[in-house]
Amino acid sequence: MLIFSDISSIKPHLNKLKKKGNIIGFVPTMGALHNGHLSLIKKSISENNFTVVSIFVNPTQFDNAKDLLTYPSNIKNDISLLKSISNKIVLFNPDSEEIYSDGIKSQQFNFNGLDEHMEGKYRQNHFQGVATIVSKLLSIVEPDNVYFGEKDFQQLRIIENLVFEKKINTKVVRCETLRDFDGLALSSRNSKLSFSSKKMATNLFKALNFAKEKFNSLDVVEIEKKVIEQMTAYSEIKLDYFIIADEEKLEPSILKNNLKYRAFIAGYISGVRLIDNIKLY
Repeated sequence: MLIFSDISSIKPHLNKLKKKGNIIGFVPTMGALHNGHLSLIKKSISENNFTVVSIFVNPTQFDNAKDLLTYPSNIKNDISLLKSISNKIVLFNPDSEEIYSDGIKSQQFNFNGLDEHMEGKYRQNHFQGVATIVSKLLSIVEPDNVYFGEKDFQQLRIIENLVFEKKINTKVVRCETLRDFDGLALSSRNSKLSFSSKKMATNLFKALNFAKEKFNSLDVVEIEKKVIEQMTAYSEIKLDYFIIADEEKLEPSILKNNLKYRAFIAGYISGVRLIDNIKLY
């Protein structure tokens, strides 16, 4: 496995691969790799000749300095995991100075309203930071395919919008959320939870499942009311939001039209913020 930390080295290598007719897949990550990441990477390996994995904790997408400082990181373990998967992986592990050579700041993007609700409401400028780093990485790697998990569905839609608006010649591949045996969506932040907190966190998935089970029999307002009641019954959970929205525009809805809907949830479990979603069709 080849490892690069600077743009001036990885770009010539990737250009050589592309000139030989190789198809390049790309999986951007912030490290602390878990089986959810690995499922994206393995999918890319199965669909491309080479896969670029980036590990970079992006400072511009954090609205909380403490959250940035405490974000899980274990680069040695990440490298070991990647080496065990395939020799067709190229690792890009830059530092902030390499990526933000002109200063650590976000660019400004128009997301066509996709950022108005949910994470966009609770995490100011978060998606400007996400779009900035993804835009930079896509211009460096220039992959044929890029892989994102549906756990961060709002982020996924924003990346799809970015690629479309900027006419970037890359296909965005959606990957289903990978879950633990108890339903908890795999996330790097899970490592910050104690055993009992992890058990408590499964209530987020239970709430989403309740919405899925009742979507055809209860109206949206009633579902939201019951979920909020369930969540507020637990002192360990501080709910940010529970919203049912359409997949295309991510607009919260209280009416069921002929659209594809998802239920979205976010909250703090013993001080650790988790998000999740589930499709309702």
